[in-house]
Amino acid sequence: MDKDSAKFKRRIRYKGNHPRRFEEKYKELNSDKYASDVEKVIKSGKTPAGTHRPVCVNEILDILKLLPGEIGLDATLGFGGHALELLKKIIPKGRLFALDVDPIELERTQRRLRAMGFDEKELVIKRSNFIGMSKLVTLTKGGFDFVLADLGVSSMQLDNPARGFTFKHKGPLDLRFNPKRGQPAATLIKSLDEKQLKLLFIKNSDEPFAQWIARAVFRNRDKINTTTDLAKVVRSALSDKAYGSALTDSIRRTFQALRIEVNQEFSVLEKFLRNLPFCLKAGARVAILTFHSGEDSRVMNFFKQGFSCGVYERIGLNPIRSSAKEQYSNPRSKSAILRWAIKK
Repeated sequence: MDKDSAKFKRRIRYKGNHPRRFEEKYKELNSDKYASDVEKVIKSGKTPAGTHRPVCVNEILDILKLLPGEIGLDATLGFGGHALELLKKIIPKGRLFALDVDPIELERTQRRLRAMGFDEKELVIKRSNFIGMSKLVTLTKGGFDFVLADLGVSSMQLDNPARGFTFKHKGPLDLRFNPKRGQPAATLIKSLDEKQLKLLFIKNSDEPFAQWIARAVFRNRDKINTTTDLAKVVRSALSDKAYGSALTDSIRRTFQALRIEVNQEFSVLEKFLRNLPFCLKAGARVAILTFHSGEDSRVMNFFKQGFSCGVYERIGLNPIRSSAKEQYSNPRSKSAILRWAIKK
């Protein structure tokens, strides 16, 4: 059978007008081709599947005060929404370096940004977590003029059940940003005793029901392999203690605590904050978006220490939050806290 006579294979279509499975949302996943459909999803206050809407864009641009020709770093590239806005401000003659530890999303984002016309002279993309910043300084002229770090989990990771970040759909209990490194959360659970689990849930997510969740997870550890397995165990553990949104919050915090541990997020953040001043030019601006009290307190403490030691000329003492309008149109922005500092 020749190529022309080969039977045309139809794309799998979802049933009904409101698909539930991630794989069936082909219109949202192909945002360039179905722009009007994606726009409808955004207007409904949701984030289209397979995409990520950048948070606090205007607030970040106000802080960074970008100029054409400047050299900067987007330490957490993600979907590339922030990077695109940064590039618009620094081109021509400017250059943006970008990092991301997720090999799956990094490849997609790089392909999309290259298709927009941003070449290596304007946009340098490297696969690394944000402590890889120090290696890039040698490629700049004395350091960065600005640095942005968005510490939130991307919507692409949350939406795709195969990545194991969501408890709303069944998937492997993984939670790794880079699936090729470290151990998945299901393996981590089996290596910890009840006391260690309790401390993990308290340390990483301030979980008020840590004792009961840790006991249930420990007793059922050999049966927990998927996201729904873990959610079921937490629900059972708190059946007479938490209801409705309070129960959902405890499940979310349990996943959050494991994700932070699997990716060593706090230690990576602390290394980044320690190295940050040595990567900045005098007068450089820094903006960091956090989505968790543990992250925010670490950022603020390092900024305060830097200010008291004369490293930073100014720091933002008051947290900046997304506007009411943005929170309405993008509910995932509600927990965002923006901090900033200016190098002396």
